[in-house]
Amino acid sequence: MKRAIRRFADRPLDPADLDRILDAGRRSGSSKNLQRWSFIVCRERAHLRELAKVGPFAGHVAGAAVAIALVTPDPRGADAPLSILFDLGQAAANMMLVAWELGVGSVPATVYDQDLARRLLGYPADRYCEYLLSFGYPADPGDLVAPPRAGGRTPLEDLVHEERW
Repeated sequence: MKRAIRRFADRPLDPADLDRILDAGRRSGSSKNLQRWSFIVCRERAHLRELAKVGPFAGHVAGAAVAIALVTPDPRGADAPLSILFDLGQAAANMMLVAWELGVGSVPATVYDQDLARRLLGYPADRYCEYLLSFGYPADPGDLVAPPRAGGRTPLEDLVHEERW
């Protein structure tokens, strides 16, 4: 079971691992195969520390080996289909699952400060960045395979309905 990893070892990602992670996002399913995403790879420590300020829960970005900004057309635009965010979620999930298979930890961060993100990442005005993904080898490799904590998840019988609500 994939776990969120927020504490990373102080070592760079193997370039082959990063390529596999990025390719997993690129090859992800996409509505009408439009592939409305771009990925900005950030690995300079000073840049990662700055990016950690884009949201109140993005502090883990500062310690990551790599952060990948997920950039799309603005999903709030009048003619933007909701599938943009679904597609982005698929790309993010693929990247994070491949990372886990490679022994690389990951966790998403929501961008709250859009102006700061745009200034730090330099994407065009017609684009939007809602999420950053942090990647790195875990500070404690056992965290990747730790069993789920008791509680914290809604029981299946409270979530699943058969045929109708």
